[in-house]
Amino acid sequence: QVQLVESGGGLVQAGTSLRLSCTASGPAFSLATMGWFRQAPGKEREFAAAISGSGRNTIYAPSVKGRFTISRDNAKNTVYLQMNGLKPEDTAIYYCARDQGPFGSTYGRTYDYWGQGTQVTVSS
Repeated sequence: QVQLVESGGGLVQAGTSLRLSCTASGPAFSLATMGWFRQAPGKEREFAAAISGSGRNTIYAPSVKGRFTISRDNAKNTVYLQMNGLKPEDTAIYYCARDQGPFGSTYGRTYDYWGQGTQVTVSS
């Protein structure tokens, strides 16, 4: 059984930074693509970023590209999302998830395990 636990959310001002962490329990973490999704109030969940098992490949949503960086430390079973230049529209619950398929999916339906989420609120 895989469990994902996010941390690092909070209330920050626009223009500042936060780093989210997601620690996984369970087997074969280093083989799995990991992703970050977010859901703003009243909106559907959307893809933010994903990273391959080795960490060599990453993909980003256009809305976060150039501001957010996804990384991982397989020795610690942890994936990170460094968020710089935060904007009020980045306000959302951020979820970590594990992709059950090969690297490259931006669709939530291919991710089989999800964390409980961490709230990020950006004030203007």
